[in-house]
Amino acid sequence: MYPNILRHPGPTPIPKKVQLAMNQDMISHRTREFVQLYQDTTKRVRPLFGTKQDILLLPSGGTAALEAAALNTVSPGEEVVVITVGAFGDYFVSICEKHGFQVHKLEKAWGEACTEEDLINFLKPLSNIKAVFATYNETSTGILNPIEKLAHVVRTQTDALFIVDGISGIGGAPAEMDNWGIDILVTGSQKALMLPPGLALLSISERAWKVIENNHTPSYYLNLLSYREWALKGMTPNTPAISLIVGLSSVCDLIEEEGGFSQTVARHEVMKRMVREAMKSLSIGLLTTDVYGSPTITAILAPEGIELSSFLGHLKKKYNLDFAGGLGHLQGKIFRFGHMGYCFPSDILEAVSLIEAGLQDLSYSFELGAGVLAAQKVFLSSQRK
Repeated sequence: MYPNILRHPGPTPIPKKVQLAMNQDMISHRTREFVQLYQDTTKRVRPLFGTKQDILLLPSGGTAALEAAALNTVSPGEEVVVITVGAFGDYFVSICEKHGFQVHKLEKAWGEACTEEDLINFLKPLSNIKAVFATYNETSTGILNPIEKLAHVVRTQTDALFIVDGISGIGGAPAEMDNWGIDILVTGSQKALMLPPGLALLSISERAWKVIENNHTPSYYLNLLSYREWALKGMTPNTPAISLIVGLSSVCDLIEEEGGFSQTVARHEVMKRMVREAMKSLSIGLLTTDVYGSPTITAILAPEGIELSSFLGHLKKKYNLDFAGGLGHLQGKIFRFGHMGYCFPSDILEAVSLIEAGLQDLSYSFELGAGVLAAQKVFLSSQRK
């Protein structure tokens, strides 16, 4: 029985070293041992966010951390802007509407990024905006929004906080929270961080903390002031995901062994280009442009003349190659190739080779080996630099 080759945008494969770390004997979250683990690990993960601020750990999925970011900074009736370029941008819209915020929705077609000019023009007629919410890496479309430029617009055009969903980007895409001017940056464990689901991480600027301190938070479990208070003790207010924090420490080990986070980012960029060039060589379309294509996930159009659900089912049944399909109105039109976290150029070559095998099985017309060759050329070129 061949192992499942998981190339989803999350959950993603977990390194053996991380699995073994999480299998250690359980410890209490009210001990010196845990305090040391918490303090060391949250410091080591700061480079992934590009911040000197503390990292808070929530025993939750990323969505809970997004909700915490919203309800701790904005009150019902206040105005916010939500930038949405796909399904997960719409998550932010739903969260904000659920809490009674007045939402101004800046919506782009799925497959397009929000540009600096888009945001400038959208903000012109608006005033009294409390926060601007954006998705850094849109998992449903494979778009990487130009967050640095969007942050600059928010800083120069408004007094609003800039709150960013980095769930499928942090750990694989560059992030400079402090330098770019992001006020709250959120991620989750099951994407590029190479962990199982169940741990959310967020960092908060000093500017955002001042807003949070003056905002009435109608929540007990997601009260960020409580998390900050307990973090000073090296703990969390409630029972944390202890095994996942142990695993996160091991993830930091792997990143350091690779040569630091800059090398991790470079690997993801190489894999992105390998996938994109491979698909182009097979005459298979891509949903996004190269400029805004994500380094952690690529949205690929259905090959011409191929019924997509049958193709994906065939790949999984015969070759154990497991891709995610499209969401919303893109269902049946695209599949999503995850290349984040515990994924390497060799994994891309394997997946492209099996895609070619599946295409040949279904009588798709192409030159056998063209995709693999294109991916190899990208990889070999990266090794010469």
